[in-house]
Amino acid sequence: MAVLKLRLAGPLQAWGASSRFVNRHTREEPTKSGVLGLLAAAQGRRRSEPVEDLVGLKFGVRVDQPGRLLRDFQVARSLDGRESMPLSYRYYLSDAVFLAVVEGPDAVIEGLNEAVLDPVYPLYLGRRSCVPAGRISLGVEGVSLDTALRMEPWQAAVWHQKKQAARTVSLEIFRDALEPGEAGETVRDVPLDFSPENRSYTWRTVVRPKPHEVPNPFGKEQSHDPMAELGGS
Repeated sequence: MAVLKLRLAGPLQAWGASSRFVNRHTREEPTKSGVLGLLAAAQGRRRSEPVEDLVGLKFGVRVDQPGRLLRDFQVARSLDGRESMPLSYRYYLSDAVFLAVVEGPDAVIEGLNEAVLDPVYPLYLGRRSCVPAGRISLGVEGVSLDTALRMEPWQAAVWHQKKQAARTVSLEIFRDALEPGEAGETVRDVPLDFSPENRSYTWRTVVRPKPHEVPNPFGKEQSHDPMAELGGS
């Protein structure tokens, strides 16, 4: 087994798992369905083609730079200008950076890496308007999903690292349940069909293990005065 490591960064990202009607929300981390869609596009698969082989891959995400939630709204009118469509609200993550990891058989992972390096279709981060910034693939490695999520260097932008004062930073992790009965949040995030006519998803369990602590190269030692708690002039 091997893992493919992906750096997902861009001005905007949107990873919806429960968007309906005029409110298009985003989760705080990339979804499995969204990343598998990115990989399928890299391979040149059409939306009507099956993705069962990708669904079986183990998946996890580390939040290296949370970004901030951004709300936008859109209006639309008919071509003749006589009818107005309902106002829709769309939510995005601005300036976020994630480490996404997929684990599977060596040959499958190697093939996915080659596709990401030379994609057939344009890649985007959840929605077509969300283009990635920089190289996506961080390469293939023969380690487990959990190990990859904890050993990869911090991927946050330098300006973000400089804003963190502490010497170590906690990075949240979201991953598939790896053991039977492992507790977590249940979300409809496993794609069964990407086609617009029959788009459908089933459930997966998202586990949040202990956050990963990384050293901050720009952090400062916190001064400590043992007498400060006693007060004094």
